[in-house]
Amino acid sequence: MKLAVFDFDSTLMDGETIDFFAAELGLEEKVAAITEKAMKGELDFFESLITRVKLLEGLEHDKVIQIGRDLPLMPGALETITKLKEDGYKVVCFSGGFRVGTEPAKEKLGLDADFSNILHQKDGLLTGLVGGEMMFDYSKGEMIQRIQRLLNVSRADTLVVGDGANDRSMFKFADTRVAFCAKDILKKEANIIIDTKDLTQILSHL
Repeated sequence: MKLAVFDFDSTLMDGETIDFFAAELGLEEKVAAITEKAMKGELDFFESLITRVKLLEGLEHDKVIQIGRDLPLMPGALETITKLKEDGYKVVCFSGGFRVGTEPAKEKLGLDADFSNILHQKDGLLTGLVGGEMMFDYSKGEMIQRIQRLLNVSRADTLVVGDGANDRSMFKFADTRVAFCAKDILKKEANIIIDTKDLTQILSHL
């Protein structure tokens, strides 16, 4: 068995989930600026996540669910996941973003699992609080080790794909490391670099 782990925002999905939410409140530029710094490794990921989610306080949860269902997938996502599964990979998604985005994508793409964070809501509105499995810059590294042990998959049989600083922790535990349209901080950790928005380009390297 082999394991493929994909980041979600700006990797499997073309954009940043939280920026789509922020746009509903007229805060897209403010939130996007924080996201950009976090992905470059200039801000602590946990602190940046808490700060950004707090800005979403008051957004209607029904609107959040609707946006999460309609997020645009990255070109080549479905074809790439389908081929990897045909080749014997278990394919999962790790996201510092949110379950309202990763779960619909899991169903559309046929992923085996998604690991992400949950936006807290009360009385139909976001409270500005968040919790979950991917809150810290080291979270992906910890989770990939758990899954490797669970499935008995070696790092030699592990593929990881990401674009930002918080993907570095999982890159440490895979022999095939793809920086996809990535920040420079992640490219330094990769052995495959793809700068075109087409996930199928990964397949030619395997």
